[in-house]
Formats: sequence, C-alpha cells, structure tokens
Amino acid sequence: MKEIIYQILPRYWGSEDHRNGKFSDIDAKTLGYIKGLGVTSVWYTGIIRHATSSTEDPHIVKGDAGSPYAITDYYDVNPYLADNSDNRLKEFIDLVNRTHSEGLKVIIDFVPNHVSRAYNGACSPKGIEPLGKSDDTSKHWSPDNDFFYYPNERLSLPNDPEGEYMEFPAKASGNNFSPSPDINDWYETIRLNYCDFHTRTWDKMYGIVRYWASLGADGFRCDMVEMVPPQFFRWLIRRIKEEFPGISFIAEVYQADRYREYIDEVGFDLLYDKSGLYDTLRAVTQGNATAEGITRCWQFLGNLQPHMLNFLENHDEQRIASDFFACSAAKGLPALAVSLLLNEAPFMLYAGQELGERGMDNEPFSGINGRTTIFDWWRVGSLSRLWNTLHDAPGGLSSEEESILSRYREILQSAVSVQAFCCGKTYDLCYCQSPSFDRSRLFAWLRSDGKKTFLIVSNFSDREVIAEILIPKDASSYLGASLPSSISVSVPPEDYTLIQI
Repeated sequence: MKEIIYQILPRYWGSEDHRNGKFSDIDAKTLGYIKGLGVTSVWYTGIIRHATSSTEDPHIVKGDAGSPYAITDYYDVNPYLADNSDNRLKEFIDLVNRTHSEGLKVIIDFVPNHVSRAYNGACSPKGIEPLGKSDDTSKHWSPDNDFFYYPNERLSLPNDPEGEYMEFPAKASGNNFSPSPDINDWYETIRLNYCDFHTRTWDKMYGIVRYWASLGADGFRCDMVEMVPPQFFRWLIRRIKEEFPGISFIAEVYQADRYREYIDEVGFDLLYDKSGLYDTLRAVTQGNATAEGITRCWQFLGNLQPHMLNFLENHDEQRIASDFFACSAAKGLPALAVSLLLNEAPFMLYAGQELGERGMDNEPFSGINGRTTIFDWWRVGSLSRLWNTLHDAPGGLSSEEESILSRYREILQSAVSVQAFCCGKTYDLCYCQSPSFDRSRLFAWLRSDGKKTFLIVSNFSDREVIAEILIPKDASSYLGASLPSSISVSVPPEDYTLIQI
C-alpha cells in the first residue's frame, strides 16, 4: 500500500474558541476524516515539550508560542496540549491509541542536532542524566560534554542589546559555532556534541528515541540530519530496529548527492526529496523551469525512488496557494498528480493543503511569508472551518475549499487503492511524443500493474491542451500490458487528466 503521511500541529486544530488545540481535539471524527483521505500515517508535529514565552525568558524564544524545535525536555510533552497538564503524558498516549485504533501509524519528531537554551530535562526518568548536567564548562569541546562552550565568554544575543539574558559561559548555537549568533541564526537553541565515534551523548539520544518508541511511536521524522554525524544514525537506527522492527526513520536531508549514503549505508527508510522533485515541481509550476526537469529527477534517483518522501508543502515551505508560490491551490494540481502518482514513493500532505490554505496571515512573529507560523499562537482559518464542518458547527468550509478538498480526496484515494499507483511500474512518455507536444509545459506518463494501465498527463500551461499521446511498443513490453499506439486526451489548463487505458 502506498504510504500517505498527514502532517499536523495539534496546537492548530480545534474550534476557534480556544487559544490552541489539544490532544483531545484530535478525536474520532478528526481521525476518521484523515483516514478517509487515504492517509496511512499521521505526523504529529510539536509534541515534545519546547520553550514558549510564558515558560522561558522571551529573549530565547522565537514568537510567543516558540519553535517546536527548541526542546526543553526530551522526556515530556507540551502541557498546553493537555486538558489537564498534570495528566499530559497519558493524554498523549490516549491520542496514540486513538490513532492506532483507526488503523493509522504515529510519527513524531526526533530533533537530534539542538535543544532550547532553556533545556532542563526535568522529566528525565530516574537514572537518566539530563543533557549537559555534568559537562565540563571550562572546555570548549570534550568528548564527554553534551554541548560546546566558550569559556570566559558571555552569550551575546541579537535581540538582547542590553544583555538582559545571562548565559555564561556561552554555548554554541544550533547552527552556528559562535558566542554571538546572528538574528538569522537559530539563536534560541544550543548545538549537541556527537563526535563521529561513540560517546555518552549517543547513549542519551538512543534512550530518548527508545522511550518514545516504547510509548507507541511508529516512526520518527529526524530533523536536520546532515548536521549530525552519519555514524551516530547508523548505530542508532540499527539498534532501535533490533528491538522495534517496525519503526521507520525519515530524514530531512537536502544534499541530493548523499541520498544513496543515507539509504544504503546509514539505514534511513525515507528521505525528503526537497532538492529534487519538490524544487523542480515548484519551479515548473511558477514557470521558472520546464517540465523536462521531472524526467531528470527520476533518472537521477533510479532505484532510490521508493525511498523518497514526496511533498508539495510542509511547515518549512510556503503554501501552494500563497502569493509566494502559485497564488491558487488549483494551480498546484498538475504538480500534485506528479508528486503523488509518478512512482511508488510515499507522499506527505500538510494539514490545510487539501483545503487550499494560503498561509497569508500576518502573524505577530512570522508575518506574511506564505507559511503557516510555527512560532505564534494562531488559529488557521481553513482548519477551524474544517473543524466546524466535521463537528456540525456553524462556519464550515467555503464552496472553494470544498471543491479543492474533493479533488484532493479523489486523487489521494486513487493513489492508495489502485494497485497500478501503489506498486505498479512507471513509463515516462515524454521522449517519444511528436514535435507538437510541448515538453516544457506538459508531462505524460503511464502507470501499470500489468492488469490495469493508466495514462496521466499534467498540464502546467494556462491553456487547454488537446493532444494525441503516442505510446511506443516498448511501453507495452515493459509494462506487460496490451496498449494502443496512441490515445487522444484533453487536459484543462493548469490541471491533469487521468485515464484508464
């Protein structure tokens, strides 16, 4: 079965009456909706306890809500997500159980490279020493230290000209080896020290992953993998899978020339294909590249294709419907067809994408940037309206949102229910078309399991295309199917056509 991952920040979800969503808001109706899209796994983002301005010094918190990637305790969940903060871990486990009851897997973040400057590890189990607790702060680096230090130097924060926040000695920031991080640095975080050989930091991080696996997590989306030595991940993944064979590890990576290393040598199950297919489809959609680049993507990947995680949105990227991307959710449909149906690779859907969420709100910290903020307490309009629709409350989805949702539901369900799309072969037809076929704005391909064959044509142009798609004899031989030599198609502007042959 083709894997579809649905990413959602629980604090976005729920009615507009609350400041933020709760674990309990992800109820049976919510999970039934997600399952009905064809989703197989839910990535709950922002579960592990992180710094907020109400709990930590605002100088080391971005926005009021703070980044989910500035963790203050690896063994705790965010109190603000619980109805009863004292009962928060049980409420999270209840969410895991509800999700499993719907036949869905649970994915959470593993943030290995950095933690909040306010990290305390107060909920660490008995016998587990919190990160940094016994570090020798007189040394810049030591294999026995969890962090990097600048002896005799005080931290200088870019948003603290008066020096109100005290950190002495200064620790290296998450992405910057300096006691004076820049405003564009991850100044709210401190970098972990791994070394490329086994250290006690390795053991502590293994214990953290094992802890969440034991609570029912089925997979981990691993943040900024390339900033951590691959030797650590190779050791970690093999050791965890010995005890939890079904666990999956997803790597956020950006160096395409290292894809094979992270799959074949390190052992990750899936990799972000941001630098390949995502960047290509975004450029084609915006008219900044030709559709011929799609062919180059799959040719470059070869047998790595099933290990890629395709996507068009996530919390780091701008929304398709934003003014910074396509200005319209509908204009993203040709790219959606390619990303979802081109090959066997899993696909990731970001909550609100299926509704055409624009990400154009003027949030206090993030501002208007085409993204849904991860730093502010904020209600996402489209998700609130979806909540209302699912719970029979006033103020439901608009007709435009219902329309784009219908298109997404249709193609997602096809992707997971039709064998040709789940595990069939792919045949790129672009090379064999007549000169009238516009290779710069059209992409055509076949998917087949030998029993059923489908032709898909994505039209990235702003005009309707009526074309005679040529199908060479080699396609029939390769796919093991009897196919016509050509087929006539009509493709609406900035859309796709899917036909069973």
